[in-house]
Amino acid sequence: MKGVAWRDVPAEDPTCPADRPVAPVPPPDWSARVPRPRSSAGPRRSTPQPPVHVQGRMGRPTLLLLLLLAAEGRRPRRPRCPDFCTCTKDDAMCEGAKAISRSFPSDVISLSFVKSGFAEIPKESFIHAPALHLLLFTANSFDLINEDAFLGLPHLEYLFIENNQIKSISPYAFRGLKSLIHLSLAFNDLESLPKDLFKGMEALTKVDLRGNLLNCDCKLKWLVDWMYLTNATVDQIYCSSPEQFQGKKINDLSPQSFDCITTEFASYQSLKFQSISVEAFTFGSDRYVVFAQPFIGKCSFLEWDHVEMVFRNFDDIDGTSTVICKPLIIDNQLYIIVAQLFGGSHIYKRDISDSRFIKIQDIDILKIRKPNDVETFQVDGESFFVIADSSKAGSTTVYKWNGNGFYSHQSLHPWYRDTDVEYLDISGKPHLILSSSSQRPVVYQWNKGAKQFERRTDIPEMEDVYAVKHFKVKAELYICLTRFIGDSNVMSWDGSMFHELQTMPSRGSMVFQPFTVGAWQYAILGSDYSFTQVYHWDAKKGQFVHFQELNIQSPRAFCPVSIDNREFLLASSFKGNTKIYEHLIIDLSN
Repeated sequence: MKGVAWRDVPAEDPTCPADRPVAPVPPPDWSARVPRPRSSAGPRRSTPQPPVHVQGRMGRPTLLLLLLLAAEGRRPRRPRCPDFCTCTKDDAMCEGAKAISRSFPSDVISLSFVKSGFAEIPKESFIHAPALHLLLFTANSFDLINEDAFLGLPHLEYLFIENNQIKSISPYAFRGLKSLIHLSLAFNDLESLPKDLFKGMEALTKVDLRGNLLNCDCKLKWLVDWMYLTNATVDQIYCSSPEQFQGKKINDLSPQSFDCITTEFASYQSLKFQSISVEAFTFGSDRYVVFAQPFIGKCSFLEWDHVEMVFRNFDDIDGTSTVICKPLIIDNQLYIIVAQLFGGSHIYKRDISDSRFIKIQDIDILKIRKPNDVETFQVDGESFFVIADSSKAGSTTVYKWNGNGFYSHQSLHPWYRDTDVEYLDISGKPHLILSSSSQRPVVYQWNKGAKQFERRTDIPEMEDVYAVKHFKVKAELYICLTRFIGDSNVMSWDGSMFHELQTMPSRGSMVFQPFTVGAWQYAILGSDYSFTQVYHWDAKKGQFVHFQELNIQSPRAFCPVSIDNREFLLASSFKGNTKIYEHLIIDLSN
């Protein structure tokens, strides 16, 4: 059997026939694996001999032993315990570590850091220790937890980050911790928590946030929402601010405790022309706006482009020194009152069949010499408009529709140089308030029997009022009074007279206009010398509070418009581009 490997025929097998032919196996060529001898100049060494083939029953265990020894040599060494750490088979505890080591044994299940010197927990800090079930940080100096800091820990159930100096946590710091059941962030320096911090952590049963200086503003509203919906237990925590919630238990707050919805007027479109008035109206099923352009004597009509989402030109009425273009709908017919400083004022009608405006009437030039404002209204189902005349020789005049045109119905006080007229309802009766540069605002009341307006009273101690505009809040009546010199005012009606409620600094103001957008009440105060100031009504205070500034050159009128479920504010500018702003609703909790 010499020259035959032991694996081919078991040694000393009595069942093997002696006369069975056996092919000889040549011995392996070991010369290729043996180093060649050195040059003859060196010391001579004996040439290694190939190993002797082992026969008999001792051959198989010997080879297995060699294979096991070779495998043991290739097996990776178990990582040694990092500096500043103490390790056992399953646990590791590090004290005073300068960084988070990545050389922990991969099968460690509990890891603690105490009094460490690192400044943050970086991304994927523990991806090398996927078997972790418990992770603890206490009395450390780090103040930041980064995004995906604990990624790669599918078995982590307990995470304690307590008594550190954490001020900031990434919104995705805990991403991937689907098995976590207990989380403690107690006694840190947290003032807020990013929204949806616990998203995806459905296994949570306990959250501890005690000992943090939490600011209970809109940024923390999500936590109150989450606490209402989660099945996890949250220890009692308290608000440190703002003042209205200071010292209150966050656990006792409700989502309704927060007022987080606010609004903003954002610049949307700029129109490259100057204008002095703006009006919006609906004709047919479409919404339109019209601007009066005094320098080129034109009424410019715009429509909404539902594809491009902008206001575009629709039509024009050409004239001379146009100051007001007032739309009026009667019996589904569109009329436009065009007030001009020169060349007289006129009334136009929309010819639908010819898609143009045609002039149907001139307005008495002897009464209306210098129109400054136009107001339309209805009384007992009849249509009227009134023009405030600011000339020395003109007269503010009420016109009435007679079925074919408009005729002069009543002249109100002449010679007073009226600058504005406002129609409003006071105690269920029609009224007009005329503003004048020569007297205090005068209040007229409709006499139903005589079918005319009669002077009722004036507004005391309110000289030099340029315009009066009214608004209502929960059926309560208020007026805004515009002054070019001095302070503008807000006044309230007490059932018998107006009382001053609020003053607004308004040097150089030609418009102080209240308006509503949805549920929000605003007032906007323009100025020729500074930014336009926007105020919103504070229901708790019962007055306007400053809200926003807009950059509009010499504004003269404002008009809210609702189109395609969007809200816009149109602003005429006497010296610059006409502006369009979009009214945006903002949730501060987001």
